Amino acid sequence: MTTAAKVGITGIDASYYITKDLGKSTAFYTSLFGSEPTLHVPQTVSEWTFDSDDTSFGLYQPEDTSEWHPSGGILFHVDDLKAARAASESLGASFDEHQEETPMCYMAFGTDPEGNHFIIHQRK
Repeated sequence: MTTAAKVGITGIDASYYITKDLGKSTAFYTSLFGSEPTLHVPQTVSEWTFDSDDTSFGLYQPEDTSEWHPSGGILFHVDDLKAARAASESLGASFDEHQEETPMCYMAFGTDPEGNHFIIHQRK
C-alpha cells in the first residue's frame, strides 16, 4: 500500500507563499491572475481559487516576518508562454533568460517583486 493511500491524500487544495508585505504581494498576484482574491483577511492572508480545477494559491503574512525567505516551486498553467511572460514582466516580474523546453512542456522561470520564485508553464 502506498503512503498516500494510507494517509488518504487525494490532491492539493492550496499552495501558499509566505510574504513580508501582504498588500504589495496581493496587488501583484491580483494583476497577474486578473482577478481579486476569493478570500482576503487584511494583514494575514489572500487566496485565489481557480475555477478550472478548484485549486487555490495563497499568500500568508505572519506576525513576525524576521525569518522570511523566498518561496518557490509553483507552476502556473498558461496557454501562451510568450504572452504570459511579457505580461508578467510588465507587472514587475523578472525571468531567467533561459526558457526550458521538455518533451511535455515549455517553462519560464520567474521571480515576483518580493523575490518568490514561480514558473509559468505551457503544456504541449
